[in-house]
Amino acid sequence: MIATLVIGLREGLEATLIVGIIAAFLRRNRAPLAPMWAGVGLAVLLSIAVGFGLQAVEQALPQAEQEGMETVIGAVAVVFVTGMIVWMRTHARTLSRDLQASASAALGRGTAWALAGMAFLAVLKEGFETSVFLLATFQASSDTGAAALGAVLGIAVAVVIGYGIYTGGVRLDLGRFFTATGVFLVFVAGGLVLTALRHAHEAGWVVIGQQRTVDLGWLAPNGSLRGALVTGVLGIPADPRVIEVLGWVLYVVPVLALAVWPRAWRPAPARVPTVRALVAGGLAVTAAALAVGVPTGGADLPRTATVSGDARSVTATVDGAAAVLRVAGTGREARVTLPASAHRRVTRSGVAADRWQVTEDVARPDRPTTLTLDDLVDLFERVPVGISPSTNPGPFTARWVVRDTVALTTVGGGVLDATRSERDVLTLRGGGLPAARTTTLERTVWGVPADRADQAVATVAAAQARAAELRLWDTWLPIALLVVAAAQALLAVRDTRRNAAPRTTTPGTDPSRGPPADVPARSLDHAVR
Repeated sequence: MIATLVIGLREGLEATLIVGIIAAFLRRNRAPLAPMWAGVGLAVLLSIAVGFGLQAVEQALPQAEQEGMETVIGAVAVVFVTGMIVWMRTHARTLSRDLQASASAALGRGTAWALAGMAFLAVLKEGFETSVFLLATFQASSDTGAAALGAVLGIAVAVVIGYGIYTGGVRLDLGRFFTATGVFLVFVAGGLVLTALRHAHEAGWVVIGQQRTVDLGWLAPNGSLRGALVTGVLGIPADPRVIEVLGWVLYVVPVLALAVWPRAWRPAPARVPTVRALVAGGLAVTAAALAVGVPTGGADLPRTATVSGDARSVTATVDGAAAVLRVAGTGREARVTLPASAHRRVTRSGVAADRWQVTEDVARPDRPTTLTLDDLVDLFERVPVGISPSTNPGPFTARWVVRDTVALTTVGGGVLDATRSERDVLTLRGGGLPAARTTTLERTVWGVPADRADQAVATVAAAQARAAELRLWDTWLPIALLVVAAAQALLAVRDTRRNAAPRTTTPGTDPSRGPPADVPARSLDHAVR
């Protein structure tokens, strides 16, 4: 409620001040006020429609899309409140003079409808900002009813104060007022940054930097006044994530410094380009240091792996979607070609990998063509099902079909797992059997031990998780810093050109044509300074 009250109060007071200045100018110049009030009323109605329209659109979307829209609304609200703070910080002293100059030019064109358009656009701007900002605050609030009540009270108080300033009955140091509310709104907007990043994660847009930082449950217990202030007003969750804390710091620190920086410490216009250039250079150097200095955190598996069984080691050579597997320790090096047609992408314990599997029937002339019962027991470690020693004493005629399968799994070209297995299909005849009997025998010729493969995939998974965590620091944060550095460099170029351009003075137009005694215009001039 406190946050929405301050938002409504500040935005409402800005709008009422602008309307009051225009109204005072119109009355001084004996122009009708009806067109202006028509523009104000239309702007108010459109602002309300924008708020309800955005809310209706959001409610009609599925859950994931709702999270995405709330992210966009929160980001737009942060941009609006930042622009509001910066604009009022730089234009508060000249607000009355600038508006009166614009109004004089509009009235000089011979119609009051131009001034109505000024009032309409001014109130529409403030109203649209208020709608988006309040909607984002409602979404982050646990009590929507109290938040709405705070907004209504803030706007009502703003109207009363604005009317009092217009009539001269209220004296308010607006410089201090806008500075104080600006500081408060910086922290509210910082909470919106946290909320927008949380919604972006729930929408599936932001997946990095989701490690927990601190537990603020002790600072903001549920149902307490501190919890309402920290979570409800400032928007700080009890379990902030890394990217949320980073976003909060990167927003609050510079904007807060901008809001409270003393005017006496501001550089002269001639030095502004130099300051901007230094800031751009510092940000660029920081970005480069992060990109180079932060470790990548990856893990590279070796191309050669030790295997057990009839071989000693295997070495994989991956070339795009094809691979070659060299097997050592079999008396001579065997070479298995794995074509691209045998390739597919698989996921093993959360790790994306490349897998090849080639199966072919091979001839085995060394297999015996006659088997006794003892031979069968040696092969199968038991008498096969369907053969009775009493009625099927043997010997049996054996026919063999051998199916050989080679499988290779790699990550980044390194061997994660490799096996070679044989599946023998044995068909027995004779030896007392009334009909042919078929049975199978499977064995692993060689392969990477299962525990070593599991350990390798766990190592890769941990390394990839670590790399994903570091990507926030070695990729995305440097990119953000470079974007800000580029913006500062462009602003430095713009300021340099402005300082170098010859200054021309245009004669001003006196906006007053003999004001009536009952319009306290000077109170407005004094109030906004």
